[in-house]
Order: sequence, then structure tokens, then C-alpha cells
Amino acid sequence: MAKESGVRVNKDIRVPEVRLIGVDGEQVGIVDTAKALEIARDKGLDLVEVAPKGKPPVCKIMDFGKYQYEQSKKAKIAKKKQHVIQLKEMRFRPKTEEHDYRFKLKHIINFLKHGNKVKVYVEFRGREMVHRELGVRILDRVKVDIADIAEPEGSIVMEGRRMSLIFSLKK
Repeated sequence: MAKESGVRVNKDIRVPEVRLIGVDGEQVGIVDTAKALEIARDKGLDLVEVAPKGKPPVCKIMDFGKYQYEQSKKAKIAKKKQHVIQLKEMRFRPKTEEHDYRFKLKHIINFLKHGNKVKVYVEFRGREMVHRELGVRILDRVKVDIADIAEPEGSIVMEGRRMSLIFSLKK
């Protein structure tokens, strides 16, 4: 059980002496490992190595099962608080109509409000590549329309037949 968590407990502690911390958190001092194990056993608890890099290693008398439970609870809470920022994409065409543009703009704003970055790109097909200024015009229009909530990261980039710009929420 202790090997899974990487923490040494009771007989796994193989150093001659340890700095012992009691049940209530009080410093007991530097004690022989055998004596520390005996003290822990008398109290019906475990000897847990909390700082293995110390000279001598720091060990605490506690209930190891309870310690593991609290550590897993802390890890769960930390994981819940984490928010992974995703990169969402929105595709436009050089001849995107007004209603489609407004519809896609609403989605872009929604993505940004949820904390995601948005990659807006204009995809060219066939001879549309000749009219790249249409793509620049669309991306500039998006930039102006969402200027109050988002800012572009960098400038317009041409990637093959795609012209793109990445937006993130203003700080």
C-alpha cells in the first residue's frame, strides 16, 4: 500500500535515526528509528516519512489510511479547480453571407466567454486564392466586432489555403 503512494511507512523506513514529529505536531526530536516505531505502535498509529530528503529524514506519527485519504481529497480538489484551455476553431469562407457571419460570431463570443481560445480562419478553394484581401477583410471585421472582449494573439497567418488569427479573452 505504501509503495503505491511513494511514501515510506513503518518497516519501510530503513535509516538509523529520524527527526520525529508527534501526533499533535509537536517536535519530539531526533530519535532512533526503532524507538520511533515503538512509540507509534504504542499509540496504535503508523510512522510515516513526510520529508525523506531531510538530514535525518522527518517522520510523523499518524494514521496512514487517514493521511492517504486526505491526500487523495486534496488532489481531487486541485484537479477540479484546474481549467484546461482548449483551442476552438471557427471557419469562414471568402463569400460568407451576413446571417452566417453573425451566427458564427455568436459562437466565437460564447467560446471566449467560456475561457477558450478561438482560432478564426478563412478557407480558400480553387481560384479564391487570388482574392486574399477578402480573407483579410473578414478577419479584420471579426477583430473589430469582438474587440471589447478579446484580443488577437499575433497577426494574420497564411497556412496553405487557410488564413488564420487566434483570439483570447482580454485580461
